[in-house]
Amino acid sequence: MSKDTLTIVDNRTGKQYEIPIWKGTIRAMDLRQIKVSDDDFGLMSYDPGFTNTASCKSEITFIDGERGILLYRGYPIEQLAERSTFLETAYLVLFGELPTKAELDEWVWNITHHTMLHENIKKFIDGFHYDAHPMGILVGTVGALSTFYPDAKNIHDPASRLKQTYRLIAKMPTIAAFAYRHSIGMPYVYPDNELSYTGNFLNMLFKTTELKYKPNPVLERALDVLFILHADHEQNCSATTMRAVGSSHADPFSATAAAAAALYGPLHGGANEAVLRMLNEIGSKENVPAYIKRVKAGEMRLMGFGHRVYKNYDPRARIIKQIADEVFEVTGRNPLLDIALELERIALEDEYFISRRLYPNVDFYSGIIYQAMGFPVTMYPVLFAIPRTVGWIAQWQEMLLDPEQRIARPRQVYVGKGRRDYVPLEERS
Repeated sequence: MSKDTLTIVDNRTGKQYEIPIWKGTIRAMDLRQIKVSDDDFGLMSYDPGFTNTASCKSEITFIDGERGILLYRGYPIEQLAERSTFLETAYLVLFGELPTKAELDEWVWNITHHTMLHENIKKFIDGFHYDAHPMGILVGTVGALSTFYPDAKNIHDPASRLKQTYRLIAKMPTIAAFAYRHSIGMPYVYPDNELSYTGNFLNMLFKTTELKYKPNPVLERALDVLFILHADHEQNCSATTMRAVGSSHADPFSATAAAAAALYGPLHGGANEAVLRMLNEIGSKENVPAYIKRVKAGEMRLMGFGHRVYKNYDPRARIIKQIADEVFEVTGRNPLLDIALELERIALEDEYFISRRLYPNVDFYSGIIYQAMGFPVTMYPVLFAIPRTVGWIAQWQEMLLDPEQRIARPRQVYVGKGRRDYVPLEERS
């Protein structure tokens, strides 16, 4: 008997089954052979929220939540944040290897020269109400791009997929910036091809009357690092949505709009907003012990601590904490930082939080930095969506090229009424 198998004894029938184990998993379809009778459908697994179910195999991102490790294509996130740029990291995530100088130059050129939006898209954005949420504008506009680029439906053509990759990564900051400018009633700023990816984004957001916008290099680099940290994160809610919608062979703009809609939810892309609300509610460093007491009593939640995957300190949180000081030297110290640091200090020393393995996650410090840089809270999920577009496209393409993938169609456990006959209206009591 192979050691790489699982022996299952069905106590209903007394039958024994040998299930192969591959990389710590068993195939769900192998359970179907376990039946009470020949006409039995077979055994299924029940896993709400996919807490212990692998829906795919992937080469993109590796996470070891127990040890706080995050790798893109094998490269530690710490090294990429320190040495790489967002567009170089994007190339790595999408194509599997770090680019050569020539490959990087070509990649950056193509992204830079696809940032412009069709003028009719401006009219489309103008149609949103003046107080529309920027993330809602982003979701709707990205979905609308599929009507501007019908060639995107050629998903099995590598050249077409590459062109849509350029378009999505390049146009996402432009759409995001236009959504922001629309929400505050300011005229749109066109892309500047002489600026970097993040520098151009800051230009489209904040340029006013100056002839040439010059982004602060510290803030430009900080945003670049934040984008690197958010480029991909394995099979999260929005990546799963991207794969599920993409499995129907929808075009990548429609699938990306769906993924962005998933990110719009407060349990996914709005967590750093919740952290800011919590810090504002605490109000001062002196109030932290009282708030911690209420958390332990079950009266409040400690936002920005703990993670579905990480059971150790989120490696992205460490990096963000390091760049926070650089940002605050430019913007001035955010008073919420002192509250956050004290909250973190107490939580990391308190057995209540240690025993529950509640450590700061990426959302704990990112919102404070975004606020210091001048971004309104409504822009936080949008800032998340821009870099995560890279991960979504990588996940989508990997799904398309995997011969084992089929259209997403989970099973269910039916718990409703059994068969019954229709009763005419006049006979119902």
